[in-house]
Amino acid sequence: MPGQHGGRQNDRPRQNDRPRRLRAGDRVSVVAPAGPVAPDLLDKGVAILSAWGLDVRLGRYVHARHPRFDYLAGTDGQRAEDLTRAWCDPETVAVFCARGGYGAMRTLDLLDWDALAAAPAKVFTGSSDITALHQVIGSRLRIPTVFGAMVGSGSFVDDPVAQDNLRRMLFAPDAGVLLESPRAAPLVPGRARGIAVGGNLSLVASGAGVPEIAPPPPGAIALLEDVTEEPYRIDRYLSHLRRAGWFRNVAGIALGSWVDCGELADVREVLSDRLGDLGVPIVWELGFGHCRGQLAVPLASEVELVSDVRTGTARLRLTEPALA
Repeated sequence: MPGQHGGRQNDRPRQNDRPRRLRAGDRVSVVAPAGPVAPDLLDKGVAILSAWGLDVRLGRYVHARHPRFDYLAGTDGQRAEDLTRAWCDPETVAVFCARGGYGAMRTLDLLDWDALAAAPAKVFTGSSDITALHQVIGSRLRIPTVFGAMVGSGSFVDDPVAQDNLRRMLFAPDAGVLLESPRAAPLVPGRARGIAVGGNLSLVASGAGVPEIAPPPPGAIALLEDVTEEPYRIDRYLSHLRRAGWFRNVAGIALGSWVDCGELADVREVLSDRLGDLGVPIVWELGFGHCRGQLAVPLASEVELVSDVRTGTARLRLTEPALA
């Protein structure tokens, strides 16, 4: 197959050990570092986690509201305090983000990163706006995280397939697990193996060039998706990332969902135009992001991307356990 790219990154340094996978009986914490949470959805999400055998604790400010900005769950300090407390709790094994929206970026300068680095590594999961936290946790703490459905959102509580996908990635993220979708298709053929990076495109673009966010390592596999972004805005984000050199070390690209981003044919055309000349394999519509039945995908862990036009194969494969 054409387009062999990438390199092994298994010896990359980490400040802490790889977080261990979840098992029944584990204590987990749910926090709201971004937008406000609907209580009924959170209650349903917590019930699902409890049915998985998890001991669920809520952050002190998970139901808080910012006094002036109704798009934020509590003040920046409250949201950062909840996340820091959950991460530093020695009995907490995983930190779940309740929802996205906007606001995670505002917590980054308020988190006690020294305390987070000193604590045992935690499983961290969330998506959308939580990309801002994934990026800095990956750069500063050097541990894998999980990009998946959020427990206080309708995309989790009303979607059994998304629930199962998240559960599998948290409880059984073994080497060899395939991440694929019936919507996926090869866009540019090839095969690449490297560390998964990325998340929500607009947040990735916002973080490009920020000193505390490392660029993709050599041989990286970029995972990109977005929601409610018109094709011209997707074009702008990708053009900025190209000019910032973000794709310089990328060896493959997996494109997720593009819900409410206009006609999918137009979105695909923009993505092909902005990415197709990079000389790396690309998969279209892999099924992570804001879509129904969304996959949970690892970040800062090694994966293999396969994009084979001849067979129609378009998928990711875990080449190492995403969690210990």
